[in-house]
Amino acid sequence: MQKTFNNHIIKNLPFLKESKLLIAISGGLDSVILTHLCHELKLDISLAHCNFNLRGNESDGDEAFVLDLAENLDLEIFTESFSTEEFAKASKLSTQMAARELRYNWFFDLAEILKFDYILTAHHADDNLETFLINLTRGTGLSGLTGIPEVNDKIVRPLLPFSREALETYAKANHLKWREDSSNASDKYLRNKLRHHVIPVLKETNSNLLQNFKTTLENLNDTADIVEESLNAVTKRAIDEIDEEQIKFKISEFKKVKNPKAYLFGVFHEYGFTEWNDILNLLDAQSGKQVLSKTHKLIKDREHLILIDFSQSDECQSEYSEESLIINATDKKVKRPAGVLFFDEADAVFGKRSNVIFVDKDVLKFPLEIRKWKEGDVFYPLGMKGKKKLSKYFKDEKLSLVDKENVWLLISEEKIVWVIGKRADERFKVNESTSNILKIEFSS
Repeated sequence: MQKTFNNHIIKNLPFLKESKLLIAISGGLDSVILTHLCHELKLDISLAHCNFNLRGNESDGDEAFVLDLAENLDLEIFTESFSTEEFAKASKLSTQMAARELRYNWFFDLAEILKFDYILTAHHADDNLETFLINLTRGTGLSGLTGIPEVNDKIVRPLLPFSREALETYAKANHLKWREDSSNASDKYLRNKLRHHVIPVLKETNSNLLQNFKTTLENLNDTADIVEESLNAVTKRAIDEIDEEQIKFKISEFKKVKNPKAYLFGVFHEYGFTEWNDILNLLDAQSGKQVLSKTHKLIKDREHLILIDFSQSDECQSEYSEESLIINATDKKVKRPAGVLFFDEADAVFGKRSNVIFVDKDVLKFPLEIRKWKEGDVFYPLGMKGKKKLSKYFKDEKLSLVDKENVWLLISEEKIVWVIGKRADERFKVNESTSNILKIEFSS
């Protein structure tokens, strides 16, 4: 197996030979074999072991074992002890998911701090099959059936081509020792049920199961490439506008395709959405209809779907939880959502920018106020005769629902001085009789 492993590294993962590597080692068969194979190949490796404190003395025994292994192989090793059950309870996660999050967060921290190029894990062919079956039983799309990736950012899994049986054969032939995790014998977890009762029957039925499964994964990944190419083309056509606050998608592009629900899934599933019929219905819904995930909202606005990350916007708004901000005559700088207002005296009106207005300071009545716009607000747009409802102004300017949500007003005695960043009010403009000019600038 050592020769086969060496050839696999040379052919498929040659970058590992020139990299600084961190091996995630539990003390079990898989990670012990990976450590020995990499050590024999003289790769630049260090070890990292997590003690999750879930199995009492057995967990401590695993830690002692990997410390001895590292000493025998003259390898650097890092260990970390976690209060996994407390973390799981506080984070409202299953114990398995909590351990996974703790493990990978620590691995990535080590890699960043100590400049490891890659983190190696000991997933093998049987793990791949188990993951496939788990996803299949829970219901999944194509992405859930394409297997565990061999390289995923900094995570590399060099043992994926090898079966558990091959690893055991190598270990016994080389008189290697490892630790058995007693929890692996329990059928409490779905993975163990599949490992103990389902996969053995499948292997008995077909002795070439793992090889055939590998071929299936290759075919599915080829299909996934085609799907991704088509999805990228539709997504590129659909995106009409993108900035830090939102992404606008043209509804017409989703309606053109044969199966819009499938494309909507492909575009939006990474944002945590799950109610696909509701999202499909947005295409023909009235403006203002929205669907929420835990982190994002998708809003129907006339001819567009607008995607917003409200986890970030909520964080921003929490800093400005008050309904309004008061500005005194002596204030020169005032922070407001999404930016800062600067107030300064000026000798003359110069330039023409949407983020700057010049007003007659003597007409203003302090304190001023900054607040969100509301239904019924009217103003006198600069350069126009008469008043106009803000809602009508927004419609004429073709502002989206999201744009309107982010509009703030500068107010003097309930009169709008400025629709900030958009339009000033005629009543406060500088004229020939103005003696005190105030420059107000908005910087995002």
